[in-house]
Amino acid sequence: MSVAVSTGLASSPPPVRSGLVGYWTFDEPAGQPRVSRYTPTPHRLEEADGLVPRVGPDGDAGYAAAFNTGGGYLRLPHEHAGDLNFRGPDAAFTIFAVVKLDPDDARGGTIAGMWSEGLGPGDDSGVRQYALLLDMPTYGGPKRVTPHVSSEGGATRRADGTMLPWCADYAATAERYPLGRWCSVACTYDGRWLTAYLDGRATPRPLDPAADRRDDRYFTQEGPAGGDRGMNPYYHGRGLYRHDPVVKPGGGSPFVVGARQVRGRDGSEPLNGLMSTLAVYDHALPAEALTRLHDATCPAPRG
Repeated sequence: MSVAVSTGLASSPPPVRSGLVGYWTFDEPAGQPRVSRYTPTPHRLEEADGLVPRVGPDGDAGYAAAFNTGGGYLRLPHEHAGDLNFRGPDAAFTIFAVVKLDPDDARGGTIAGMWSEGLGPGDDSGVRQYALLLDMPTYGGPKRVTPHVSSEGGATRRADGTMLPWCADYAATAERYPLGRWCSVACTYDGRWLTAYLDGRATPRPLDPAADRRDDRYFTQEGPAGGDRGMNPYYHGRGLYRHDPVVKPGGGSPFVVGARQVRGRDGSEPLNGLMSTLAVYDHALPAEALTRLHDATCPAPRG
C-alpha cells in the first residue's frame, strides 16, 4: 500500500458544488470510515462484511477504493442517511462516480444508493429507493449503466396495480461501459425522467420493445400521453419510495457503496473494480455539469 500523498485531480473540490450532499475521494486507508468532504454533513461510510482496501495513487485518479477483493463494502445506516435519503413524490437527485472496472469479471455490480431488494422474483418486501447500478440484462441493460428508481420499494406495479416480477424502473445507456480503464458513470432524476450517463454524456436511446425485453404494456403504453417510457431517458413520474415501518417492518435501506442487499443477503452484487470519486447531489444536474464533473475527475478523456 502506497503512503504517498495523493495529488490527483479527484482530491480537488468538485467543480459543481450547488446541492452537493455527498463527496468521497477514498483517500482513507482500509479500516477507517470514508468521510464526505465539501458537504453540509460529513457522512461517514463504514466498512461492512470486511475491509475495503485503498489502492494508488493511480495517476490523476489519485487513491481509490477497491471492491470485490474480500467481500467488503461501505454503508451508512438508514437512520443516519440524512440529506442522502431522497424520498417522496418530489424527490430528485444526481449520482456521479469515477470507476475502473475489472476486465476479467463478468458483472458490473453496484455503484451507490439506497437499494435493498426483497427475497426474489414476485416478492414485494423490498425497500428500494434509488441506485446507480451496472449491467442489468433483464430489461435491456447488459453491460450498460443502469440507474434504478422505485416508488413502491418492492416490485414495480402497473397502473392497474398488478405486479411485475421485479423492480423494472431503470434507464440504460446506449453504449456499453468500458473495462480496464477509468470512466465516469452517472445518472440524474428530476422527478419525471431518469437519465443515464457514460463519460459525461447521455446518448438518447429509444425503446425497442422486443430487443429490450420491454414489451409489457407497462413499458409500451404507460408512459407520457399513453406512449412508451423510453430507455434513456426513461420516464418514471411517481417519485421515490418513502419507508413506512408499519407497512414494511424491518428498517429502511441503508445508503450503500460497492454492494447492496439482493435476495435478502447483504453485500451482494459487488462492484468489480475501483472507485476513485463518488458525488451525490440533491437535484438533477444539467448535462453540462456532468461533462464538467467528468473532465475534472476522470483521467480518461470522453470517448
